[in-house]
Amino acid sequence: MAIDDLLDEHEQSERVRSWLRNNGAGLFGGVALGLGVIFGWQWWQKSQQGQHEQAYQDYQKAVEGLAKGDLKQSKGVVDTLAKQGDVYAGIAGLQLAKAQVEAGERDAAIATLRSLKPDDSLRPLVDVRLARLLIDSGKHDEALTLLAKAEDASSLEVRGDALLATGKAKEAQDAYTRALTTLDVASPQRRLVELKLIHAGGTPPKTGGAA
Repeated sequence: MAIDDLLDEHEQSERVRSWLRNNGAGLFGGVALGLGVIFGWQWWQKSQQGQHEQAYQDYQKAVEGLAKGDLKQSKGVVDTLAKQGDVYAGIAGLQLAKAQVEAGERDAAIATLRSLKPDDSLRPLVDVRLARLLIDSGKHDEALTLLAKAEDASSLEVRGDALLATGKAKEAQDAYTRALTTLDVASPQRRLVELKLIHAGGTPPKTGGAA
């Protein structure tokens, strides 16, 4: 091997050593940080999985309580899940509220639904159930406020019910008509909304297949 080649290799080695001396701490710190992120992510995943499994077990307890008619047990579980903000709280809460209504505990059902913090997928259903109970208890204004930004058919239908109950027939007609525009022609719900619209003094819009 030529002397020049040996000098080049020696020079390269020295450059590497020099670079490590100047940047080694940062390099190893970056590696440590990267490993910390990886292990932290793995720990977070396991923690989330554990919480999810515990929430599911709690949900099962709520269901078992409902099956036995033990509304107190189910309510305790739902309250715990609701505080944790778990998705199972919404599902169990809806079932609990239904059981409470069937047991003649309407006010308790209203309180249960109000305590829930459902995700976006369950929010419309929870709001509709709550609004129906509010209307039934004469709290029409609260129901209207709850469904003020309603866009789906069921919410618009219930909003129409609240408006009609307060004597606002024209506004109820508008709500029912909007609900019909979002419903498929073959939807079973459509006929009911059409009847409500007629009862409110309106005329159902013609469908595409109408003559």
